[in-house]
Amino acid sequence: MDIIIFRNTNSTNMKKIVLFLGSIVLLISCQKTKIQADLLVFNANVYTVDDSYPKAEAFVVKEGEFLAIGTNEELLHLYAATDTLDAKGKTIVPGLIDAHCHFYRLGLQQQKVDLTGTKSYDEVLKRLVVFQEEKNLSFITGRGWDQNDWEVKEYPSKEILDSLFPDTPVALTRVDGHAMLVNQKVLDMAKITIDTKVMGGEILQKDGALLGVLIDNPMGLVEAIIPEPSRDEQINALMDAEKINFGYGLTTIDDAGLSPKVIALIDSLQKRNKLKIRMYAMVSNVPEYVDYYLQKGVYKTDKLNVSSFKVYADGALGSRGAVLKKPYSDQEDHFGAMVIGNEDFKELAKRLVLSDFQMNTHAIGDSANALVMKTYYDVLQGTSNRRWRVEHAQVVDSNEFELLDDNLIMSVQPTHATSDMYWADERLGLERLKGAYAYKKLLEKTGRLALGTDYPVEHVNPFYTFYAAVARKDLKQYPKGGFQKENALTREETLKGMTLWAAYSNFEELEKGSITRGKFADFVILEEDIMKVDEDKIPTIKVNATYLGGEKVY
Repeated sequence: MDIIIFRNTNSTNMKKIVLFLGSIVLLISCQKTKIQADLLVFNANVYTVDDSYPKAEAFVVKEGEFLAIGTNEELLHLYAATDTLDAKGKTIVPGLIDAHCHFYRLGLQQQKVDLTGTKSYDEVLKRLVVFQEEKNLSFITGRGWDQNDWEVKEYPSKEILDSLFPDTPVALTRVDGHAMLVNQKVLDMAKITIDTKVMGGEILQKDGALLGVLIDNPMGLVEAIIPEPSRDEQINALMDAEKINFGYGLTTIDDAGLSPKVIALIDSLQKRNKLKIRMYAMVSNVPEYVDYYLQKGVYKTDKLNVSSFKVYADGALGSRGAVLKKPYSDQEDHFGAMVIGNEDFKELAKRLVLSDFQMNTHAIGDSANALVMKTYYDVLQGTSNRRWRVEHAQVVDSNEFELLDDNLIMSVQPTHATSDMYWADERLGLERLKGAYAYKKLLEKTGRLALGTDYPVEHVNPFYTFYAAVARKDLKQYPKGGFQKENALTREETLKGMTLWAAYSNFEELEKGSITRGKFADFVILEEDIMKVDEDKIPTIKVNATYLGGEKVY
C-alpha cells in the first residue's frame, strides 16, 4: 500500500482532501459489497408471468439463470454486472414456448417447394415448374396446398401433373400433413394401384381411376420411397428452423413427432452448442420407437426433454379425415377415419401408463376426442398429475368435458380457429360448430391451456397465435366481432398459455415459463407492449431481441 504525505496544507484544503478520500473509500466499499452477476437489465416493462411478482422494472442474470427481479433502484444498488442493458422502457416477457409444432419439418420445408398461400391448382403447378427449373431434383417434394383456399374447393387430380412430370416423381403434402397429391410416377414406384387397401385412411379414386390423392395412412407408402435427407441436409434443416424461431422470440419448442435418429442428432448438436434452442421432443408412435424409448427411459437435459409419445387418433378436418360422431355435413355417410385402431389405442395407453412417459394424442373430431379422453380417464384412474395431452381438441362434445381432470392437458392452436372458420361450418353444420375451437370452455374446465401454432400447418409467428386467441380474427381482421368470441382468451391467459402453462404441459414449469429467480434466463424484448397495444396491432409486433440462458441469440 502506498503512503501519501501532504505538506503545507491548510485546514480548509485538508477537509476537502479528507472528504474526497472518504468518498473514494465509500465508493470502493460499496463496490465490494455489491453482488456480482453476468447481466443486469433495467428500465424495462417486465411481465414476469409470476403471480407473486407480476410486474418489474429490472432483473439480474447469473450463470444462465434469473438471480433477482425487482425495481431499477434496488437492483442497481445491490448488483454489479459484467454487462448491463438499458431496455429504454421496452416490454420484456419470458421466452415464448410453442407447445405444438413441427420444428424439424419446418427446417426440411426450407429445402422443398413451398405451396402455402396458393389460391388455385394452377398456381401450385406454376410454382412447381419454376422450382424444378431452378433445382432440377430427381424427386420433387413440397407442402402447403389447401383446396379450401381455392375457388374450386375440390381435391386436385394428377393428370396435368403427369403431363408436366411424366418421369420425375412428385409428392406434394397438404398444409395439414394429412393428405398428399402424387403423380403416376410415384404411384408406380410405391406400387399403389386401384386395388391397394390401407387401413386408417383413403386412396381417392374417381370413375374407377386413381385421383392421385392419398389421405392419412396410405401416405406412408409414398413416404417410404422418398429419399432420406443426408446428415448435412438434416443439420441445415435444424439450423434453419432455429434461426426462424429465435427471430420470433421462441426459446422452447415442442416438436410433435420425431424419430430416435433425429432426436439423437438434435442432442449431439445441442451438446456441441451448435443448436441452442430448447426442445421438448415427442417420439413418433412407431412400434420400434416405442420399444426403444420404453427400454431407454425418459431422457432430460437443460436443452432436450424426451418424455412423451406422439400418437395420431384421427386425421384433419380440412381433409375430412377427422372422425366425427355423426356424418360430415357436406359428405353424406362419411365419418372420417381413425389413424390407429380403437383397441390398439387402448392397449398402447395401458402400456404407457406403466411408464414415466406422457401420451400426447392428436384428436380433432368429436368421436376421436371422446375415445382419447375416455381412454385417458379410464387408464389413469388411481393416478394423479400425469399430464397426458390432447393435441388440438378441435371438436369436443360437451359430454366429454366431465372427463377432464389434472391428468389431462389440452394443447390447442388458436390460429386453427381463424383459418378453418371459412369452411368449418360446411364440414360440421352450425349446431356442431358451437362445440368447436372452444378454448375458453376448455380452460374453464382444466384451469390451464398449452398454446402452440402447429407450424408449418400455420405460420410460425407466435403473435398470430396471440391475436387469434384474444381477438378470434384472422390477419384481415375478419370477422369484425371475432369468430365465436365467447371462446376468446384474455391477454393474461394467452401469455400464460404461451409460457408458464406450456412449460407445465412439459413438466418444466420449475425451470422455465416465467421470469422467476432460479429459472433459465430465457426472455424476449418486444417493440410494443403486447398487453396494452391496440388489439388489431398484435400481429405486427416485432421482436427486438431474444435471449436464451442470458445469451443474446437474436
